[in-house]
Amino acid sequence: QVQLVESGGGLVQPGGSLRLSCAASGSMFSIGIMGWYRQAPEKQRELVARITSGGSTIYADSVKGRFTISRDNAKNTVYLQMNSLKPEDTAVYYCNLHKGADFWGQGTQVTVSS
Repeated sequence: QVQLVESGGGLVQPGGSLRLSCAASGSMFSIGIMGWYRQAPEKQRELVARITSGGSTIYADSVKGRFTISRDNAKNTVYLQMNSLKPEDTAVYYCNLHKGADFWGQGTQVTVSS
């Protein structure tokens, strides 16, 4: 069974940075597509960024140029570096592993506010 544990969320001022981490247990990590999603209050969950096992990435238009997704297969960990944060980035961020089925972490809150 796969378990995903996120960390790194918190409160940050507009223009600041945060780095989210997601540690995965199980053997599927290195061959799965990893992604970060977010869900703001009263909004649907949306894809933020995704990275394949080979390192190919895609980003939501709203975060291009500000966020960077990366993965360390040796550590079974995926990261999301978030720079130039805006109040509209405020949401619960979820880690996702897609390999046949979808596996989700418990989420970590990111709040961008002055």
